[in-house]
Amino acid sequence: MKEGFTVVKEVILSSDYQSLIEVESLVSAVCEDFGVQTDAFGNVLIAVSEAVNNAIQHGNKENKDASVYIQVSTDPTHFCIQVKDEGLGFSYQDLPDPTAPENLLKDSGRGVFLMQNLADEVEFIHAGNTVNLYFHK
Repeated sequence: MKEGFTVVKEVILSSDYQSLIEVESLVSAVCEDFGVQTDAFGNVLIAVSEAVNNAIQHGNKENKDASVYIQVSTDPTHFCIQVKDEGLGFSYQDLPDPTAPENLLKDSGRGVFLMQNLADEVEFIHAGNTVNLYFHK
C-alpha cells in the first residue's frame, strides 16, 4: 500500500464463494463512509468482487481452510481496498489480452482486465497474491 494511507478496516473471509455476499456489504459500507457517488459504487463492487473471486479460485484454489484478507485504507483523496490470498501468486505481467480476437469467446480471463478498467489504479505486490485497488473519493 502506498505511503500516507491509514488502515480503517480489516476483514478475513473464508475461501468460499458465499463470502462474496460479505464483500457486497463491505463495499456498500465503505462507499457510504467515504461518500462515493452512487454511479461509482458499481465499479468498486465489481473490481473488489473480481479480486476476491480470483483470490478464492486461483490463489487459494477453493481451499475453504485458506483465508482471503481484505484491508481498507484511506488518505485525504483516495481509498484503497487490498485483497490478499494465501496462494503462491501469479505472473500478472504476462496475462493474455482478453480483448484479443482469440480470447473473446473464452469463459474466463477478464478479472484483472476489469479491475484495471474499473479502479483508478491497480497495484500487484509480492508475487501477485496481493492486489491493491485504489479509488478516488
